[in-house]
Amino acid sequence: MMDEFEAIRPYADAEVPAVMARLFADREFLEILARFRFPRLAGSLGWLLKPLIARRLHGEFAGIHSVDTLQERIEFYLDRTIERATDGITYSGLDQLKPGSAYLFLANHRDIVMDPAFVNYAVFQARMRTPRIAIGDNLLQRPFVSDLMRLNKSFIVRRSLTGRREKLAAYQVLSAYINHSIRNDGESVWIAQAEGRAKDGDDRTDSAILKMLHMSRKDEESFAETLTALRPTPVSISYEYDPCDQAKARELYIRATTGSYTKAPGEDDTSIALGITGYKGRVHISFGRPIEEIPDDAKQLAAAVDRQILGSYRLFPVHYLAYRIWDERDPQLAIPSLAELFSEEEIARAEAEWSKRLAACPSVQQPYLIQQYANPVRNRYRLESGLEP
Repeated sequence: MMDEFEAIRPYADAEVPAVMARLFADREFLEILARFRFPRLAGSLGWLLKPLIARRLHGEFAGIHSVDTLQERIEFYLDRTIERATDGITYSGLDQLKPGSAYLFLANHRDIVMDPAFVNYAVFQARMRTPRIAIGDNLLQRPFVSDLMRLNKSFIVRRSLTGRREKLAAYQVLSAYINHSIRNDGESVWIAQAEGRAKDGDDRTDSAILKMLHMSRKDEESFAETLTALRPTPVSISYEYDPCDQAKARELYIRATTGSYTKAPGEDDTSIALGITGYKGRVHISFGRPIEEIPDDAKQLAAAVDRQILGSYRLFPVHYLAYRIWDERDPQLAIPSLAELFSEEEIARAEAEWSKRLAACPSVQQPYLIQQYANPVRNRYRLESGLEP
């Protein structure tokens, strides 16, 4: 059965030692690590640092023969990242999940690597098995990135195919793999609610992704039956500050003024690095209730997922500050003042950080920066007022 998934599946325990050995010999991988760990020395002393880093990695990761052990070791690095780049991480709703059950985590998507990493971290802390992670092949341009991700329980979504027939065949395999993971292997799966990050802060589930999940089971069961078996569970991740917010504002501005946007070579790598190391403020991950009453219509299910994701998105002071100056404020909504919700100290800190971000953003791009932080406020209060978000 696993053979049909050979090209997309994560690595199995037996493959770990060989893949690690390949990584430790990859010059490009060692170069990036050298730049990340020793930014000032990497240029002139890169030739000296690479063999040292390779030896250090051998020492740290020698004797690891399973994915679980590798994830335990990686947790130490994630702890360090959380310490350096955030003001702390909180999570809620984990008590609604049963250890030993597998879920389909449908999550909003703001950051390429950190969204699934933080969900993994929360699940790991709760002593549950971490999910397998869906990742687009557009991010796997280099062999070592593909190796790293597949070692960490990622499987590949083949987004770069252009022919209709190849796309359909790839989605068929993807659908079968996700169903096989949850229903046969008892392994949870993390997948973003839509393709690509929500660059405007408006988190919406694409019903086409939900339809794809049913594709491989169409002949045996209805949409509702398939989705019920997958236990869809909305996950809402909120960053107080998005390290990539300026880059997202620039992209949205270029799209709006020219009609399209072409990524520069290496742009995804820059987003990944900035997303991992950049300052995020506080981070909150909210696990929603697994949806049990599944409608037989993908659009209705998408709306049910959205209600949970938008309703449990944690709003920080910066979101209200952005909403206050947003041109698209909704006059029907009664939004509480900052003073009703946060302490003076919290508001002062947020005002300082927000003015810094606005000042760093060219004025023509500012509306696109503002909407990233303002949209979650509108969505939450529309929901609370009984309006469609």
